[in-house]
Amino acid sequence: MPAEHSRVALTKDCPEEGLSAGDVGTVVHIYGERGVEVEFFNGAGGTVAVLSLPADTVRPLGERDVLHARRLAA
Repeated sequence: MPAEHSRVALTKDCPEEGLSAGDVGTVVHIYGERGVEVEFFNGAGGTVAVLSLPADTVRPLGERDVLHARRLAA
């Protein structure tokens, strides 16, 4: 389980929010073992989405991860 304020990557697409597996967010709340609330930002620092997610739909970032930028669909 990732810690609060840690960066995580989505492991599944969230098409209804325009997010894809691999998108990076910050854990803003932990719901015990049930899940996490994650905030996703754009490149300018604006909030794209805040989602309550099951714990298995995110993974902690590590030293072997590389961040990548992509444009959000309109």
